[in-house]
Amino acid sequence: MKKHIEVVSYNPEWPLMFEAVATNIREILGDNCVAIHHIGSTSVKGLTAKPVIDIIMAVKDREKAIISLESLGYLYKGEYNIPMRLYFNKKKPIDVNLHVYEENHPEIELNLLFRDYLRDHHESMNAYAFLKTNLLKNPSSFEKNKASFTGYNLGKDDFIRTILKQAGFNRIRFMRCMHHTEIETAKLFRQKYFFDKIPIEDPYLWTFDHKDNVHFVLYKGVDIIGYAHIQFWPDAKAALRIIVIDEIHRHKGYGSEFLILIEKWLKQQNIKILHIESSPEAYPFYCKHHYNKMPFADPENHEDSIQEMCNNDIAIGKKF
Repeated sequence: MKKHIEVVSYNPEWPLMFEAVATNIREILGDNCVAIHHIGSTSVKGLTAKPVIDIIMAVKDREKAIISLESLGYLYKGEYNIPMRLYFNKKKPIDVNLHVYEENHPEIELNLLFRDYLRDHHESMNAYAFLKTNLLKNPSSFEKNKASFTGYNLGKDDFIRTILKQAGFNRIRFMRCMHHTEIETAKLFRQKYFFDKIPIEDPYLWTFDHKDNVHFVLYKGVDIIGYAHIQFWPDAKAALRIIVIDEIHRHKGYGSEFLILIEKWLKQQNIKILHIESSPEAYPFYCKHHYNKMPFADPENHEDSIQEMCNNDIAIGKKF
């Protein structure tokens, strides 16, 4: 699959376009708009960019924001890879990508830090422009090749991570596994912390391409420190198949933060019950988070060898 990507010289009209769009959004959202910011390459003076105005904003009420923005002609496209994001696009009269979050979501700080670092460090801004120009000389930059991102976006990833690290971004955030680095790290964590203990090769890699399964990674800054696998069941139920924090980052509260984020996201997906098969060692952790013993009514059958190796697990659950 090929995608058209155009990068043009900086246009001094871009900040004015942002202000025009932001004014309309503020008027229609009223007090529901907590903050609105111009982000992305068009927000950095002198930087070459795709001629699309990227905007990030914080709101008080997500559902009201969807209704208001759709009334302005914005097309709601869901989350994509960022949990609890509302992503919108509008092509005319100005091409806009709009990213909406609840107040204090880490993606807001991430995008503002990246923007401000490039504004304040011209050598980094120039390096970013040079990288983008070179990427567009490579035909693979326009292709997805069954991936979720184009070669152009993947090619910028290492640079963006470096800038965020230099800018001091260190927040906890979680993402759906869609980038190849995230997927490979998730597979590594699965094998190392679960299937090596059985020991077998992971028989469930097919779940990365299955609509009823979602895989998350937990970031601390730009480093992946955790992984979780959610399986959706019928009747507004889900199962937390695996949740793990990399051993060098344990005993710092990250497991609790990860679980709380997952629960919040599941509630937004209208899930009413989360089921877990807990090891005896992890059981006190889940009790602390108000999980109780509950039958694990798995609608699918799994390999007997795995069930036998996990026959000490405790079936628990939590109603939302």
